[in-house]
Amino acid sequence: MKYDLLIVGAGLYGAVIAHEAVNMGKKVLVIERRDHIAGNMYTENIEGINVHIYGPHIFHTSDRKIWDYIGQFAEFNRYTNTPVARYKDEIYNMPFNMNTFSRMWNVKTPAEAKAKIAEQIKEAGITDPKNLEEQAISLVGRDIYEKLVKGYTQKQWGRKCTELPAFIIKRLPVRFTYDNNYFNDLYQGIPIGGFTQIAEKMFRGTEVRLNTDYFADRETFDNCAEKIVFTGMIDEFFGYSEGELEYRSLRFEREILDTDNFQGNAIVNYTEYEIPYTRVIEHKHFEFGCRGDNVNPKTVITHEYPATWKRGDEPYYPMNDEKNNSLYEKYTKLAAKERPDVYFGGRLGKYKYLDMDKVIAVALEDAATILCK
Repeated sequence: MKYDLLIVGAGLYGAVIAHEAVNMGKKVLVIERRDHIAGNMYTENIEGINVHIYGPHIFHTSDRKIWDYIGQFAEFNRYTNTPVARYKDEIYNMPFNMNTFSRMWNVKTPAEAKAKIAEQIKEAGITDPKNLEEQAISLVGRDIYEKLVKGYTQKQWGRKCTELPAFIIKRLPVRFTYDNNYFNDLYQGIPIGGFTQIAEKMFRGTEVRLNTDYFADRETFDNCAEKIVFTGMIDEFFGYSEGELEYRSLRFEREILDTDNFQGNAIVNYTEYEIPYTRVIEHKHFEFGCRGDNVNPKTVITHEYPATWKRGDEPYYPMNDEKNNSLYEKYTKLAAKERPDVYFGGRLGKYKYLDMDKVIAVALEDAATILCK
C-alpha cells in the first residue's frame, strides 16, 4: 500500500485529520469530488470580495483550545453575527431580544416584554406540544411565531410546522437585553482573507487530487492505503443497502451589483413563506467592506433557496428525525461489521450537522483514535 491514510473529502473534518496525520509523519492521500478544497466553508475572491460560495460561515466557539487551534492557520477579524429578519415591510433583530420585542409590541422594558410573551403563551393554552408549531407558540407566543418562525421554518424544512416534530426547537433563543449578537460564544470572527486559506495550510504535506470520485475507482482507492477516512454520505458508501437517508439541500443564486452597499448587513432573513428564498447574504460585510475611504463600488449578494434533496444533489442538512436516526444506526452497525478499516466523519459520515468548532473538536478526537491504532 502506497499511503498510510486515504481521506475521501477535502472539507474541514478531512483537513484536520490530514494535518494531524502529516504531523505524525504519515503519508496521506486526499481525494475530492469537487474542483476545490475546503468543503462548504470554501470562499472565493470575486470583485475583490471574499464570497462564501456555500452560504455564510462564521467561526464561533467558547473553547479556547479550538480557538487557538484554528488561529494557527489564519488571523481572524472581530466580526459579530447580527442577522436581521424581514417580514413584509418590517425589520426585526435576531435572535429574539429587546430590540425585537420593542419593534413588535412597542414595549420598553424586559418586564413588559416578559408579560406580553407570558400573556400569549397563556392564551394558547398548550401544555403538551405535539408538533413544532405548538412547541414554538408555547415558548415565545403567537406573534413571534407567526412573523419570525413559521414561514422561515416551513421553507427551510419543506414541511408545514404542524407536520414537523416538536424536538426540532426544544428551545428558542430569547434574550431580555438589547443585544443583537446571535451567538453566546466567547470567541467569534471571520478569517481575514477568507476560509479557503485555512484548508490550504492544513493540507500542506498531503497529496490532494481534485475532481476525483472515490466511487469511480473504488477498488483502487480501497487498496491504496492502510486506513480510510470517508466524509461522504454513509448510505451512499454502502449502496443505500439499508435505505436512503433524507437531507435538505440548498440552491444559491449569486449576483454582482453596481452598488457599494445593497442591504447594510451580511445576512437578512426573509421569514414570509411566500418569498421562496430564506435569506440574502451580502458578503463584503463579513470583512467590513463598506467602511473606510476605499470602499469597493461593487457588491456580491447571494439568494439562498432551500430545496428538496434527491440523489445527485448536494446534501446540506441531515433530517435528524427518529426515522432517519434509526436508519443511520443501522449503517453504523454495518460499518463496524463489514468495514472496520473505514472511519466515517464529517456531517455526512456522521449524519449530524455540526458547527465548525464542533467539527474540529470531533476531528481531533477521532484523529487520536485513527492515527494511534
